[in-house]
Amino acid sequence: MRVVAAMSGGVDSAVAAARVLEAGHEVVGVHLALSRSAATLRESARGCCTIEDAGDARRVADRLGIPFYVWDLADRFERDVVDDFVAEYAAGRTPNPCLRCNESIKFAALLDRAVALGFDAVATGHYAQVVEGPAGRELHRAVDPAKDQSYVLGVLDADQLARSFFPLGDTVKDGVRAEAAERGFAVARKPDSHDICFIPDGDTRGFLTRRLGERPGELVDAVSGEVVGEHAGAHGFTVGQRRGLGIDRSRLDGDPRYVVEVDAARNQVLVGTADLLGVDVVEGAHLRWCGPAPVGEVAVGAQLRAHGAEVPATARVVGEGVEVRLTERVRGVAPGQSVVLYDGTRVIGSATITGTGRAA
Repeated sequence: MRVVAAMSGGVDSAVAAARVLEAGHEVVGVHLALSRSAATLRESARGCCTIEDAGDARRVADRLGIPFYVWDLADRFERDVVDDFVAEYAAGRTPNPCLRCNESIKFAALLDRAVALGFDAVATGHYAQVVEGPAGRELHRAVDPAKDQSYVLGVLDADQLARSFFPLGDTVKDGVRAEAAERGFAVARKPDSHDICFIPDGDTRGFLTRRLGERPGELVDAVSGEVVGEHAGAHGFTVGQRRGLGIDRSRLDGDPRYVVEVDAARNQVLVGTADLLGVDVVEGAHLRWCGPAPVGEVAVGAQLRAHGAEVPATARVVGEGVEVRLTERVRGVAPGQSVVLYDGTRVIGSATITGTGRAA
């Protein structure tokens, strides 16, 4: 097969490309330029897509003896991922940009361009497994639970899975680094990227304020309706947040307060005690199935955050959405996040959370 290996410049994508090549495929390395003003050097483990990263990817490709190209997808990344991220926060929701990037960039724009150029598949350094099942290819969790990335791949449909390779899904991270060192890759000890790649300083509130400006509003007690503080913009808050609320504590008892709702229409942030955070009903839209859609009510495992624990649940498709009922209450579930559904280790599909509640 002719395979495009997406090479970020990190250790994972380097080893993934090497494994696909050794499996006998014809491989071309591609680095995605996603920033309109890429930094020359990485300043920390935050962020990616710097000129240094492109150079690291090219050196790995040279060592493997494969062609290497840089594809400029910065405009599409800005529109589909960054602008979407800002718009979601402005609407009072909490998006996951990694899912949007996988959906819109790595397994849409990249894969579509690769197929148009005559390639058969795309390989990435994600930690997940693709298994041949009775109904076609299935997406499963990686063997290394600490690195499993099946959650952020839950947006892939069956056609995309049929053209995807995840060569690292059967390996633990230490093994990948050891293999990279054995192959002589200079990136063997390179730190992993983490957090949001287009906010390398980690200051999400500052980034949003620069994009949206300050929008002063009220912090309101969710039970009494009393104004307990002020904020510079509701976009700077997310459900479950405790730090940086700026509450006038003279008006409160001794219990800590958390964000329980962001009302963008009124530019209000509602705060309350921890007991108000727990929900066991999740509604979702923008359904993406990694295979056949479930019929009727089915028992599932539900994961609500990229690094969250899986919770036993039932799921039922209702019209164009899905209702997920959890067996236990979970705190800090925010509209805009994604719920990914599992059957054992197999990913069934995903939905964007539109609402939460409590069962009677």
